[in-house]
Amino acid sequence: MWWGRAGAPAAILRETASGLERPACVATVAPLQEAFAKGLLKPGLNVAVEEEKKTANNVDGLKLCLADFRKDLPWVERLDLTNPPAVDVVAKAEGKQAVAAGEEVNAEDDFQREMFFYRQAQATVLDALPKLQKLNIRTKRPEDYFAEMAKTDQHMQKVRQKLIQKQQIMEKSEKAKKLREQRKYGKKVQVEVLQNRQKQKKALMSAVKKYQKGMTDKLDFLDGDQEKPKNSTAAPKTRMSKKGPNAKRKFKDQKFGFGGKKSGSKWNTKESHNDVSGFRARIAHGKGKNATGKGKRGNKRPGKDARRKMKGRK
Repeated sequence: MWWGRAGAPAAILRETASGLERPACVATVAPLQEAFAKGLLKPGLNVAVEEEKKTANNVDGLKLCLADFRKDLPWVERLDLTNPPAVDVVAKAEGKQAVAAGEEVNAEDDFQREMFFYRQAQATVLDALPKLQKLNIRTKRPEDYFAEMAKTDQHMQKVRQKLIQKQQIMEKSEKAKKLREQRKYGKKVQVEVLQNRQKQKKALMSAVKKYQKGMTDKLDFLDGDQEKPKNSTAAPKTRMSKKGPNAKRKFKDQKFGFGGKKSGSKWNTKESHNDVSGFRARIAHGKGKNATGKGKRGNKRPGKDARRKMKGRK
């Protein structure tokens, strides 16, 4: 659609094989042209305003329709009951005030509305059961009752598989969550252990430095910081004190001492020079049984030429 110089919509023509033809959309343009010619349309944006729908409450018509499809059937065929709700036993037991039959129920309160429906259904059941028993209509399902399922076994198997898959996914996610928590806890414990070790090492190094500088003469830091057991008795301590250090410990203590100066510990002194208690003349002059000094020569290895000749003899 295009607009002419005067602003009025011009006729829309479509060129076809048979000639010029007005398309179907021109039917919608015609009312606009008529409204523009009458001066109802004004320049600017025109918005279509929908008229409000009128609702009619035709009570007489509704009653006539109700009378048309109502049939005079016995109650067994209809099974309709209209009664007020039953007494709210739960509210009485809890000491709350229940909504009476004549009072209005707050439709916005979900719990109050659903409880009203529940109590009304209870009253209906209590009213309907005696009537059904009078008419010899069974209200309980027999033991050999068999009802065909609405869904096939294949469909139920699919549903079961989906439920199992969902359960497995939930179990996997729970396991992964527990593993993440355990890793976090293990990492936390590891960090705490490393921090404790660093503290112990720092304390030990500071104690060693104090001992080296002569600030203290105690060697308690060598025992470590092992805590004494709470339920321990004094018997093992007395046993250890009676037993004393083993032979290896004694030898090392005698050889290396308990720290202090070690350079020149094996040098000769005046006392060690004068001490000849360990001197053995026979061993020193080669007169003993196993002597190898000047007096007695040991087994001498043959020379190279001799060894070569011995090989040739073989």
